[in-house]
Amino acid sequence: MTPRFQFVNVCRRLGVCALPACAAALSALLAGCHHQQRVAYQPPPPVVYTRRPPPAPAESSSVATKPPAGVPYSVPATPGLDDTSGKPVFTEFGIASWYGPPYHNHTGADGTVFDQNALTAAHRTLPMGSTVRVTNVATNQSIVVRVTDRGPFVAGRVLDLSKAAAQAIGVWRPGTAQVKIEAFAHPNPDPAGRWCVQIGAFKSPDDALDVKAELMRRYKTAKVIEFTGPTGHWVRVNPALPDLTHANEIARNLASPDPDALPYVVRLD
Repeated sequence: MTPRFQFVNVCRRLGVCALPACAAALSALLAGCHHQQRVAYQPPPPVVYTRRPPPAPAESSSVATKPPAGVPYSVPATPGLDDTSGKPVFTEFGIASWYGPPYHNHTGADGTVFDQNALTAAHRTLPMGSTVRVTNVATNQSIVVRVTDRGPFVAGRVLDLSKAAAQAIGVWRPGTAQVKIEAFAHPNPDPAGRWCVQIGAFKSPDDALDVKAELMRRYKTAKVIEFTGPTGHWVRVNPALPDLTHANEIARNLASPDPDALPYVVRLD
């Protein structure tokens, strides 16, 4: 295969046609790459594999019997949650989904072990550790959860609940539901840590390796790896300066109009 066609194949997987800094000499090739067949598929948020101690007992909470429609769901207060007696500082409406296996007992984006039986959730932008009240708009059932992960990475969804939280407010069986999200004042922003950018998942390891090779050429000072996760093959870019600012900059430069292959930032520690 000629170098010209190899570059087109990589463009197709990365959605390069939307990158703002494409070289002028390659513009004719990049103009049509968005119309090629996609190589990525929509995955749930992937797992960053690092060893962590099991979650503290306080993080887990049993799910009570589902109340009748129209009756709010309540659970005992969980130590460490923010004060929910005041006015929410952030409100959002949208579609919530849930996740569990194969991520149970693996590390989430905040560096803690994800427990599908704990009352937690994944959100794209709220600070890690934020306390959120989630209400099923159709049934008025509500649950208080802590944000411990990033996601969902599916177009049209605003929140991913743990399995236990989804069961508590009637989201588990249908899979999705319209919800109201109310976040309360959280004293701490995202903590400093080691951050990276992940892209995928790819069904074929060869596709992931091709993307890895292209990113290695673009980011010579970063460490680029390919690895296998529960949902397929992933590519990770570890910046030379692994702080959140540099990871966000790389993610913005890799932005793609293809919702199946959007890069995103995740914490490693």
